[in-house]
Amino acid sequence: MIALGLEGSANKLGVGLISHPDLPKRGPAIILANIRHTFVSPPGEGFLPKDTAKHHRTWVVRLVSEALKEACITIDSVDCICYTKGPGMGAPLQSVALAARMLAELWGKEIVGVNHCVGHIEMGREITGAEDPVVLYVSGGNTQVIAYASQRYRIFGETLDIAVGNCLDRFARTLRISNDPAPGYNIEQMAKTGKHLLDLPYAVKGMDCSFSGILASVDILAEKLEQNPTGWLDEVTGELITREDLCFSLQETVFAMLVEITERAMAHVGSSQVLIVGGVGCNERLQEMMGMMARDRGGSVYATDERFCIDNGIMIAHAGLLAYGTGQTTKFEDTSCTQRYRTDEVLVKWRE
Repeated sequence: MIALGLEGSANKLGVGLISHPDLPKRGPAIILANIRHTFVSPPGEGFLPKDTAKHHRTWVVRLVSEALKEACITIDSVDCICYTKGPGMGAPLQSVALAARMLAELWGKEIVGVNHCVGHIEMGREITGAEDPVVLYVSGGNTQVIAYASQRYRIFGETLDIAVGNCLDRFARTLRISNDPAPGYNIEQMAKTGKHLLDLPYAVKGMDCSFSGILASVDILAEKLEQNPTGWLDEVTGELITREDLCFSLQETVFAMLVEITERAMAHVGSSQVLIVGGVGCNERLQEMMGMMARDRGGSVYATDERFCIDNGIMIAHAGLLAYGTGQTTKFEDTSCTQRYRTDEVLVKWRE
């Protein structure tokens, strides 16, 4: 079986083609194509839903054609069209849903609506080989600690306000850091040369996190750079505090919070594996900190690179084809999208 997947829940439009020769059995998947195009806004600005939706509508036909060409297949070989049903930004999601309906009608194919979060999880499991891990899902729009039980991905903890990726992206806007290739990636590179760890709020509440207070605090510190772009002298230590120190301090604080709630979930379910998925999961420092915690517990960390961590079409094709192999499809009249589609709403029929 072959599925075509369309992802466009935020500023990245992805088209993927994947084959599962052994469905309904769970055998290894074959990635045929994985193409992505990103809408990049100017420094200091975020991406507006209407502009992002226009970008997706402009590029979707071109990317589908390129994916079919790269995979060396025709439309006759495709069994189903999979698209991101949610969660995500409303206007971009609608553009992708419209494209999926168009292709399904033109080609006479079944449609499968996919939960964006489940797509990340299943792609991570497929690429890394993690069997039954605690999942840390971290992206621009989501922050959740998840574990599987009884055909559902259960949420053990999550953000109480903004996502960790959104926290990093908004601070990049404060510093007017470039959005190319991604604001979080550029913060990560700047943090590597930071030397001074500043005291920022640490907000862990049970299994949940809060990031808005940390963002507000570091934004106040960043205001000092308006008068002193090169940095300012710390009143206590007399050391020069720079933009890089702010990025370093923000990263270290929010990642320490994520490590804490992940370790608590591991202890609760008795797991020794951690799988990091989502765009922030590419961050090498987060992987390093999580690895230190996991090794202390005799466990291991699984993560992927930017091809599969960052939003992509292949993860939607993969999760959609797993569902399709168990007889799950989406009726044409139900091919809508929703900005609030909880991870634990999905019936995971392909897992025992």
